[in-house]
Amino acid sequence: MAKENTQILRQRREKADNLAALGVNLYSNHFKPANRIKELLPKGEHLAAETQDETNYTYSVAGRIMSMRKFGKAAFFNLADSSGRIQIYIKKDDVGDEIFATFKKWDIGDIVGIEGKLFKTKTEELSVKADKLIMISKSLRPLPEKFHGLTDVETRYRQRYVDLIVTPASRETFRKRVEIIRLMREFLANRGFMEVETPMMQPVPGGATAKPFKTHHNALDMDLYLRIAPELYLKRLLVGGFERVFEINRNFRNEGLSTRHNPEFTMLEFYQAYATFHDMMDLTEEMVSWLCQEVNGSMEIEYQGTQVNLAPPWKRMTMDEALVQVAGIDAAILADDTKVIELAKEKGIKLEEQAGPGKAKTELFELLVEEKLIDPTFVTSYPTEVSPLARRNDENPDITDRFELFVTGRELANAFSELNDPVDQLQRFEKQIAEKGDDEEIHFELDSDFVRALEYGMPSAAGEGIGIDRLVMLLTDAPSIRDVILFPHLKPEGQQQNKKKKKKKKKDQGRNV
Repeated sequence: MAKENTQILRQRREKADNLAALGVNLYSNHFKPANRIKELLPKGEHLAAETQDETNYTYSVAGRIMSMRKFGKAAFFNLADSSGRIQIYIKKDDVGDEIFATFKKWDIGDIVGIEGKLFKTKTEELSVKADKLIMISKSLRPLPEKFHGLTDVETRYRQRYVDLIVTPASRETFRKRVEIIRLMREFLANRGFMEVETPMMQPVPGGATAKPFKTHHNALDMDLYLRIAPELYLKRLLVGGFERVFEINRNFRNEGLSTRHNPEFTMLEFYQAYATFHDMMDLTEEMVSWLCQEVNGSMEIEYQGTQVNLAPPWKRMTMDEALVQVAGIDAAILADDTKVIELAKEKGIKLEEQAGPGKAKTELFELLVEEKLIDPTFVTSYPTEVSPLARRNDENPDITDRFELFVTGRELANAFSELNDPVDQLQRFEKQIAEKGDDEEIHFELDSDFVRALEYGMPSAAGEGIGIDRLVMLLTDAPSIRDVILFPHLKPEGQQQNKKKKKKKKKDQGRNV
């Protein structure tokens, strides 16, 4: 992180002390703006240069000072609220000597209130000519330099509040994120889906294979886990008679961080009774392409320099077809269990001793195909071996009625026709536990209550999970998941600084060799 300028901090605090000594309330709670800046902008469109609004109406706005130009007896500054920016003009003759002297101690970053009338300068910039002004919150720290902004990436993530002040693109990203989630809710509600909430803390973590966060509830004297997925609870609601349900909420996985992974992330999961994974593909294609059109005004976007076309129809291929067409693997090898396992090992893939051809194919797909799928592509027919919750295909029990959606080389969604046979489900759970062995990195427990729920009868159904953070990355052209999460998880500040120092020392040593 950038080194703090202690001299500037000291000067800011001295200014604050001087204002307080003059009787200025540095943190006033009395000013209530009657207007937002965006309301003022169209009202001045008709004004000519160097003219004032004939209505002589007094407006009141509040916001943060973003830039300032002080002259002898007058000053201009730009004021920003959450809706926009406008120029403020202050003249000593209008506000009086005492108030103008106080104003001269204001700084960029201060939050202030203004009352005044609209006019246009000779350069035709709409402005508010201030009659009254008040300090609302004194800024004791300077904002980043105007023309360079917040350039340190770690500081942008760690001090998101500063990033939002000075980086319009960041504010726009998070406005789009809110809009995307709102539209997803609207889309599903219009199709008869009911939004529900399921437990964040679960006695048995299920719905995915991942390492959970563990805690302990003192009153119940039992261990609980932050959920890794809501899937098994949403399926219980299908058993209970809710035929279309969805949830947008957090999942937690105690695993590594990367540009695509954060330990706390947002998922949309939805389930529909009497539907198949083909219905989920149709629904997903319709929803995501519509979202893109609504948010960006087009179904053709650019992601990190690559053109992506989200207009339907999207490509659909089986995993075997993808391995043949994209990776160039001979179909005869894929048909031979021994040869496909041997090929995976030749490619440097480490397989567990009990791993079969389904696992080998999946690993080969992730290594050789996934990153090459740029335009939206549904990959279907995942091996049963790697799909413990999906329904077996009626014609080929070695594969499931499942798909994953890939865009720009990244998985965006995972869906399947649901397994509703309690006997088959129990056998698969038991197989997973046996294959886990003593590997502490693989966390899996048998959810006997979920099996019991299936024994009451769950209708045929299909369900899907969509990573909202990754979807927002795609639709906002964000390179990292941290760019679309307001407060991403980071190493403690001191650790990060020490790491940078070590890297710099190592680099300096390299120069000296």
